[in-house]
Amino acid sequence: MRILGISAFYHDSAAALIEDGAVVAAAQEERFSRKKHDSGFPEHAVAYCLAQAGAGADTIDHIAFYDKPFLKFERLLETYVAFAPRGFRSFAMAIPLWLKEKLFQKRLLRDQLKKHAPEFDWESRLLFAEHHQSHAASAFFPSPFDEALVLTMDGVGEWATTSAGIGRGNRLEIIKEIHFPHSLGLLYSAFTSYTGFKVNSGEYKVMGLAPYGEPRYAQAILDNLIDLKPDGSFRLDLSYFDYCTGLTMTNARFDALFGGPPRDPEDLVTQRVMDLAASIQAVLEEAVLRMTRALADETGMRNLCLAGGVALNCVANGKVLRDGRFDGVWVQPAAGDAGGALGAALAAYHLFEDRPRTVNNNQDSMIGSYLGPEYSQDEIEHRLAAAGARFTTLGDDALLEACADALAAGKALGWFQGRMEFGPRALGARSILGDARSPTMQSVLNLKVKYRESFRPFAPSVLREDVAEWFELDADSPYMLLVADVAEAHRRAMTDHEKALFGIDRLNVPRSDIPAVTHVDYSARIQTVHRETNPRYHALISRFKARTGCPVIVNTSFNVRGEPIVCTPEDAFRCFMGTGIEALAIGNCLLDKDAQDPALAQDYKDRFDLD
Repeated sequence: MRILGISAFYHDSAAALIEDGAVVAAAQEERFSRKKHDSGFPEHAVAYCLAQAGAGADTIDHIAFYDKPFLKFERLLETYVAFAPRGFRSFAMAIPLWLKEKLFQKRLLRDQLKKHAPEFDWESRLLFAEHHQSHAASAFFPSPFDEALVLTMDGVGEWATTSAGIGRGNRLEIIKEIHFPHSLGLLYSAFTSYTGFKVNSGEYKVMGLAPYGEPRYAQAILDNLIDLKPDGSFRLDLSYFDYCTGLTMTNARFDALFGGPPRDPEDLVTQRVMDLAASIQAVLEEAVLRMTRALADETGMRNLCLAGGVALNCVANGKVLRDGRFDGVWVQPAAGDAGGALGAALAAYHLFEDRPRTVNNNQDSMIGSYLGPEYSQDEIEHRLAAAGARFTTLGDDALLEACADALAAGKALGWFQGRMEFGPRALGARSILGDARSPTMQSVLNLKVKYRESFRPFAPSVLREDVAEWFELDADSPYMLLVADVAEAHRRAMTDHEKALFGIDRLNVPRSDIPAVTHVDYSARIQTVHRETNPRYHALISRFKARTGCPVIVNTSFNVRGEPIVCTPEDAFRCFMGTGIEALAIGNCLLDKDAQDPALAQDYKDRFDLD
């Protein structure tokens, strides 16, 4: 049985295909369209999934959409009625779009799918899952657990903003929900907007900025904005927010509480902004910990699965794991709305069709999240030659040696291998790599390669077998969704003078043997690299370890600020020629920047909007 899952029309559109319950392919539309957070119908992603499965469109048994538009419209109407006459301007802008397009998504989906098979009866095959059901299914069904508590937290689906469920075998039951307008995701997004970053994009910047600040405003948040109960349930004081009826997240009352208007995105990041980031991060962590502790006690479950946009907060995830209430914590790598496409397909297979589930207790069924397109060596060489690239084709062993040499020499290395990752993290398939031991690599990658804010940290990729020696973690973290501290043995104590430094000056002080991936609070967002799921990446880090004694390298996504992660060899070559990346490995082709035609260089620095 083949089921195609689709998420679309809000943000991060995606498609996923499962066959007899196994995940065959999944990809976000932005990777093909090159439009960040593309929300349109994922026509390229659908075409890719069908091609990867070798399936004609008429072989699909069901098409599962990730939420229910009528319920979402109901929430929109009820919210405007509840707050009327406030919000008429927002209402007047939203209703025509809903009446023209969003309310009739079944017809819209049918018409889009007919492009793939005009005569096929698509409408009779369409199924609609609820938004949080899709998230929960994406978290539980691919997990390595026979049974688990499943927690979904995001901005809002149809009505639910937080939901808890129990997964057993091929069954999944939602047992509790918190409804809009009370939302941890929207609370965090309100601070994202207030501190000058983009909602649904910049939340990870707030998380990365938090360690630079002190949670001076945390009590003010708890006293005024959120009534947080001991069991983690909560209500927001909506008088401080404008997202129900207005065109902004917060209002003048919010500004007055925190001492001024929202930060302009172009303004410098001040200590106050850092303290605000630290404060909302602390409140989020407290809410998640109260919730997971209460649910663990109530259900007796020893495993936890997480999904929804809040589950991308890897700092909070790490604290839940270290809290010890669960033996295992598994986070869907595409925890945001893109993962809803996969969850909808899995919900259709297991819940609607009642098909059995096969569980591998040692490994999840996401195939390392390497679910996107790949290119043969012949295709890579043809595409690079057509783009004007100058490259050398090496054998496997020679390529690994040359790339390990480049890393050890302090070069920024583009690494394009195998199938593209599904989800927001680069996991060693579409990555830019560097030497974690270098005290300058963090600033070089931020300023000369990624063209992004200098405060943002980079993640380490570490051999799974070595993770416990280098970090305070002895668990799988293949998707870069758990944060832990660098091990004491590899830390360097900071002097009083260094501790007193402000902002980025603190980050520039080496704090460990791997300063390029050690944040100001000694933490790191860890990816464990497994021989079973990415043997070539594992082999590269092993070569680097043999040379240097260090099994840790820097891994960041292969893109610049505001650009989707590269998908094709041409995307990779353009990014290579427009940035400070010094070497590039695509398949078995090795490219040196100095050997390229300088006429092909591009100005990448201002090519993409701020993300």
